[in-house]
Amino acid sequence: MSAQKTAQDQDDVLAMLADSINVWVGKLSEIVQRIVDVGPIRSVVNWGRIYSLWPVNITTACCSAEFGAASGARHDLERFGVLPLGSLRQSDLLVAEGTITKKMAKRLRMIYDQMAIPRYVIAMGDCAISGGLFHDSYSIVNGAHEFIPVDVYVPGCPPRPEALEQAIIMLQEKIRHSKVYERG
Repeated sequence: MSAQKTAQDQDDVLAMLADSINVWVGKLSEIVQRIVDVGPIRSVVNWGRIYSLWPVNITTACCSAEFGAASGARHDLERFGVLPLGSLRQSDLLVAEGTITKKMAKRLRMIYDQMAIPRYVIAMGDCAISGGLFHDSYSIVNGAHEFIPVDVYVPGCPPRPEALEQAIIMLQEKIRHSKVYERG
């Protein structure tokens, strides 16, 4: 009988220990979120996010030439930490450029959903912002903001590479002041 009692006591102790570990691990995630959102650590995490933006550029019109010019040697987006490499699941910046059709909008939303979190969007050019010259066409979406949240707009038809650089700087400022964990 004492062997049964000892085994039952051990099971009770293990169950109590497992419950306390589950509570501790749950509380640990809350503690980590609180600590990371404190000044210095938050600044370091956001600094890493600022200078490691990996864009996916979805190009359909003349804005692609300006994005290419901004990525070239003269304007060099890499000095801002923008590295146009990687796959969709590694990218965290979507640059929507040019005319967006209704058929393409579904795919653009799918690409946005596959991107890493946190993710950011730049709408580049009048067509991506408001439909541009084709705003009254039956097949054109009047702005990327209708199906994905846009963080920064780059106006122009087509916008200059300097305007894209300014948009990246504005996005970096937004990231610098953002929280590490967005509470829902």
